[in-house]
Amino acid sequence: MKHMLIMRATEQAVEDYENMDFEAIINAMGAYNESMIKAGVLVAGEGLAQEAGYVVDFAGETPIVSDGPYGEVHELFNGFWIIQTATPEEALEWAKRAPLTAGSKLEVRRVTDETDFAGFEDNEYVEKEKGWRAELGTE
Repeated sequence: MKHMLIMRATEQAVEDYENMDFEAIINAMGAYNESMIKAGVLVAGEGLAQEAGYVVDFAGETPIVSDGPYGEVHELFNGFWIIQTATPEEALEWAKRAPLTAGSKLEVRRVTDETDFAGFEDNEYVEKEKGWRAELGTE
């Protein structure tokens, strides 16, 4: 099963990060990523740039685009990993090994799979999804 580890931080963690040696951060994250690669659990992972992006709000009849991100620092996420593990407990163990500082948090969420669509196997897009995953190599 796949899990997404979503990296979040408080204002204190962001402030602490700005005072840390950037090369040490790169080395710690690199070693963590390498350990997941060697264990065969890392599927994907990326950090997110600090500059603002955009928010597309679907609250009205037509989407409204505004500068983002929005919300409080603790509501934003800074990066993610997608890992493939045998159990949710194993995903939690990997999350606990992340080289993050005080004030940082990892939200661990299961990524949906074919079992979430039981009873809809004949749906055109459920079928297409299987083909897309095979084509993209993300099965």
